[in-house]
Amino acid sequence: MKALIVVDMQNDFMPGGSLAVPGANELVPLINQLLKVFPLSIGTQDWHPTNHISFASNHSGKVPGESIVTGDLLQTLWPIHCVQNTLGSEFVNGLEANRFAKIFQKGVDPEIDSYSTFFDNARLKETGLSHYLHKKGVTELYFVGVATDYCILYSVLDAIDQGFQAYVITDGCLGIDLEAGDITRSYAAMAASGAHFLNSSEIVSALSLP
Repeated sequence: MKALIVVDMQNDFMPGGSLAVPGANELVPLINQLLKVFPLSIGTQDWHPTNHISFASNHSGKVPGESIVTGDLLQTLWPIHCVQNTLGSEFVNGLEANRFAKIFQKGVDPEIDSYSTFFDNARLKETGLSHYLHKKGVTELYFVGVATDYCILYSVLDAIDQGFQAYVITDGCLGIDLEAGDITRSYAAMAASGAHFLNSSEIVSALSLP
């Protein structure tokens, strides 16, 4: 069974948001088209408390784009974004989120970030997504959303590690490129791990066949 994973299509990641991915709002019509043809669709949300470790403003003298070391992990610092129950954390207007069978939230622990839709960055806690998908009989995951070089990347790598076939719908994903070349390196890392890449028209055609 195939499932569509729509990653973090939230207001704060849209143009004008606090951590905007250029052009992210333009993905909405394409994603809505995909939501109509997939047998199962899942939405994910960054869902941070106000004291989250990833917010630069929670670290004296630090600014977005800098990094700190926390435990054994290098933590990139970001502007305040996707705070729980705020407008910025809501799905972008126009996205047909009512088609999601379930929504999984990540980054809820103030002490650790969570790029992947499956685990926190230290892989200490699961979101429950893997168990849910296996229970539904899902074997193939198709990813769209933001950002290619963070949450898409780590979600795809974890999906493969969890035994799923992972597909990235390339025209349905956009990245940040905080460091020039990050997006290109992300695609290389996903490919090296066994991910597949396709265009939205290919999967829509396949799923629309009688």
